[in-house]
Amino acid sequence: MSTFSLKGKVALITGASYGIGMAIAKAYAEAGATIVFNDIKAELIEKGLDEYKSCGIKAHGYVCDVTNEDQVNAMVAQIAAEVGTIDILVNNAGIIKRIPAVDMTAEEFRLVIDIDLTGPFIVAKAVAPAMIEKRAGKIINICSMMSELGRETVAAYASAKGGLKMLTKNLASEWGEFNIQVNGLGPGYIATPQTAPLRTPGHPFNDFIIAKTPAARWGTPEDLTGPAVFLASGASDFVNGHILYVDGGILAYIGKQPK
Repeated sequence: MSTFSLKGKVALITGASYGIGMAIAKAYAEAGATIVFNDIKAELIEKGLDEYKSCGIKAHGYVCDVTNEDQVNAMVAQIAAEVGTIDILVNNAGIIKRIPAVDMTAEEFRLVIDIDLTGPFIVAKAVAPAMIEKRAGKIINICSMMSELGRETVAAYASAKGGLKMLTKNLASEWGEFNIQVNGLGPGYIATPQTAPLRTPGHPFNDFIIAKTPAARWGTPEDLTGPAVFLASGASDFVNGHILYVDGGILAYIGKQPK
């Protein structure tokens, strides 16, 4: 099982002050990695550091806007000086705006694209030179089932995640010769505090997700941790340009036949 170890590795997980990013970071820490994360607000960094500390994890937090190339370059340089060069990058930071396309402004559309697609490009570009020099590195982009599917009100988000899927494949193509693996992790519908109002029994959306998922349940952040460790570890050294969907089977399933 040593191929799954992350001992001695420095892992940057963007936006990991809570939620899916934090769950992945905790799993990486358990596998031996040193955890570095960022967020856009100082109060989120402090909240995240407190949570990591309560779990016995010594994490390093930095205030940084992933859409600002100067800030990202400065953060990566600071991490290298204070913690070590980055071995693993998880592009987790992102937003969603649920607005019908006909009502969405171009400014709102661009904001989602900027954070969810341009941000991962900027951060990956910033960490790549050190990985190329070492001839080793892992980059994991948090994609989505919306990389493959459409749904009402998420035109910007689906466009960004579809673009992130193709960015993943292209960076894998460019950097594979340097022993850098660039893969995507595609969560299904995950039970988080943000989705709690939708998950009450009898709620139409909850019933819809249960019926559409062969596993007949929502996923948990912990469901993502094993696949995330795999993609960050030596066990995936010949896996490149792949999107690993962790969705309980939704993408394989046409749905229940109406009675």
